[in-house]
Amino acid sequence: MSDAIIPFRQLADKVKSGLDYEIDDSWRQGRTAYGGVTAGLSVAAAQRDFADLPPLRTAQVTFVGPVKSTPKYETRLLRQGRNVTSIEVLGIDEGGVSSVATLMFGAARESSIKQDLPMPDSIPPEDTPPFHPDEHLAFAPKFTHYFDMLMIEGERPFSGSERGYIRCWTRHRDPASWKGTDSFMCLGDVLPPSAFPMFTTMGPISSMNWHMNILVDDITTDDGWFQIETILNAATGGYCSQLMRFWNRKGDLIAEGMQSVAVFV
Repeated sequence: MSDAIIPFRQLADKVKSGLDYEIDDSWRQGRTAYGGVTAGLSVAAAQRDFADLPPLRTAQVTFVGPVKSTPKYETRLLRQGRNVTSIEVLGIDEGGVSSVATLMFGAARESSIKQDLPMPDSIPPEDTPPFHPDEHLAFAPKFTHYFDMLMIEGERPFSGSERGYIRCWTRHRDPASWKGTDSFMCLGDVLPPSAFPMFTTMGPISSMNWHMNILVDDITTDDGWFQIETILNAATGGYCSQLMRFWNRKGDLIAEGMQSVAVFV
């Protein structure tokens, strides 16, 4: 694989158009592809094969095995009801199935039930320090160079913290990747696992699955910025459960997620 710079929007547009593409070294994380690019391209494949889908409401992505090469994404309509369309997307790698995504798209309807969760107080991105100090950049995964990441609250990885919590401003560096549900899914997995601040030594991790509930019809924000927090809820036996929340720059709650992460420390 090459080490070229290929922003997410270019990858997703090729998937949607049925063109050849490559998830190259710059999108990798350890021995697999960055989980967000797998999730984002799964959404792009569903949008490729099914026209006029309503907004994505929920996504369940299971990372079955390492992405060793450029996967093909095969889609299957599970059910098309009056309100919700359910689609399965398989990532097929040279070693077999590398990912399974179950995506549910649903039209909006009037409801008397409304509940919001305000964004925590924070300084604007322009005044927020970088998540990766210069001396840490050499140790950051390659895919992080596709994103701007700014530290609001919590601790950085390998801090030996007693709390598993990180809150950041994040966005794609490529402005063409600021829009689209597929781009948002790609961005959504950018923070390191919430257990990382508790680490005192380096060790491998592996995301097992990722569940996202999207709470708006249209995912928009100013200048591409979203605020993301990840919270470690519980950890035992080498497996962690973390909660994730996403706000746009105006403070609207865009999505909530949960992820299972295997840790080897």
